[in-house]
Amino acid sequence: MLDALQYDFMKYALVAAIFTGLAAPAIGTFLVQRRLALLGDGLGHVALTGVALGLLVNVAPIFTAVVVAALGAVVIELLRMYGRTSADVALAMLFYGGIAGGVLLTNIAGESANSLNAYLFGAITTVSSSDLVLVGILGVVVIALSLGLSPQLFAVCQDEEHAKVSGVPTRAYSILIAVLAAVTITVAMKTVGLLLVSALMVVPVAASQQITRSFRTTHLTAMVIGLFAAVGGLFTSYQIDTAPGPTIVMIALVVFAVAATVGAVLTRTRSRRARVDWV
Repeated sequence: MLDALQYDFMKYALVAAIFTGLAAPAIGTFLVQRRLALLGDGLGHVALTGVALGLLVNVAPIFTAVVVAALGAVVIELLRMYGRTSADVALAMLFYGGIAGGVLLTNIAGESANSLNAYLFGAITTVSSSDLVLVGILGVVVIALSLGLSPQLFAVCQDEEHAKVSGVPTRAYSILIAVLAAVTITVAMKTVGLLLVSALMVVPVAASQQITRSFRTTHLTAMVIGLFAAVGGLFTSYQIDTAPGPTIVMIALVVFAVAATVGAVLTRTRSRRARVDWV
C-alpha cells in the first residue's frame, strides 16, 4: 500500500480523498436529516453544466462548477420556500436541465461528450496541484461550517417551524446547507464523479445511523466512515486496478451492510435485555 505513495499523483489523490471523505458525509448528514438525500444528485447534474461552461470559456472547470452548482442550490431553495413547485419536481428539473445544459455547452465548446467522463465518473488520479489547492480550501470550509454550525443546522433540519419560532434564521441556514452541498459536490467530482457523489454523501450517514443513537455521534461517525471508504477505495483501486470512484462507493456500501447487521444484532440484544428486566 505504501509503495503507491512513491508517485506524486497518488499523493495528490490521497489528499483529495481525505478531504472528500470527510466533507461529503459532514454535509450529507444534514441532507439525510432533512430528507433531501437526492439533492446531491440534482446538484451534481447542475455542476455538469458548470464543468461544460468551464470548457467553453477556458476556465478551470472545478471553479465554474462551484459557481453554477451554488447558484442552482440557491434557486432550488428559493423555489422550495416561495414557489408553488414541489421539491421533487424542482429536483427533476435540476436533473434534466443539468444534463442537457452540460452536453449542449460541451458541444458548443467543440468538445465531445467523452470529455465529461472524468467528471461524471471521477478521475482522482488526475488531480493536479492547482486542483488540490482549491479542493483543500473548499473542503476545509465545508467541514468547518458543518461542525461549527452543527447545532443551528440540526435545528433547521429537525423542526424548521420550531427553529423559526425560536429565532433561528431558518431561511439563511437552509440556503447555507444547499450551498455547502453544492460546494461538496464540486470537491468530490474528481474523486467519485458527479454521478456517484451523492452516494458518498448519503451511504456513510445511513451506515452511521445503524449503530449510533445521537445526532452528534451519527455526524462524526459518518465522517469517519466516509474517510475510511474514500482512502480505502483509493488504495484498493490501485491494488486491483479498478476505477477509484466506483470502488470508493462499493466500500461505503459494504460498510453499510456490516453496520446494518451489527445494528440489528444490537437492537435485538437491547430488546431481550429489556424483556428480562421487565420480567
